[in-house]
Amino acid sequence: MTQIAIIVATDENNAIGKNNNLLCHLPNDLKFFKSVTVGSPVIMGRKTFESLPKGALPNRRNIVITRNTELEYAGCEMATSIVDALAKVKDEPKAFFIGGGTIYNEAIAFADELYITRIHHSFEGVDTFFPAIDKNMWNEVWQEDHETDEKHEYKYSFIRFEKIKA
Repeated sequence: MTQIAIIVATDENNAIGKNNNLLCHLPNDLKFFKSVTVGSPVIMGRKTFESLPKGALPNRRNIVITRNTELEYAGCEMATSIVDALAKVKDEPKAFFIGGGTIYNEAIAFADELYITRIHHSFEGVDTFFPAIDKNMWNEVWQEDHETDEKHEYKYSFIRFEKIKA
């Protein structure tokens, strides 16, 4: 059975984006994202894919969810829904949902793990949010804290949650 994970960077209020962009540039978050997702399929919505600066992410199977059945992107498989995307990865050991907000809101019901980069700041003018993490459903199993430095304007933490089995 495929392990379903979500990976996301959020601020203190669960904001994830503004105008189809990330909240800020954290080079270590990008390195963390790559180290965790390389070799696994990544599933994303169309707007998230279109926000990627270089198109399909290398060394990962890219699956883009869109209702537009005519749409095709180089290096990507297309899916019409989250359920369709999940069917495409059913034989994979692990798959990651990587955005955006609409996808996260639906995908969290299917997820076994959450990889959250918590940016210790509250951003203004945001327009996209990650759903609240219900502490009755999710158990924090790991956290690694980072201070500001010359490349990172904000403090941040990498946090991994596992879904509590009923």
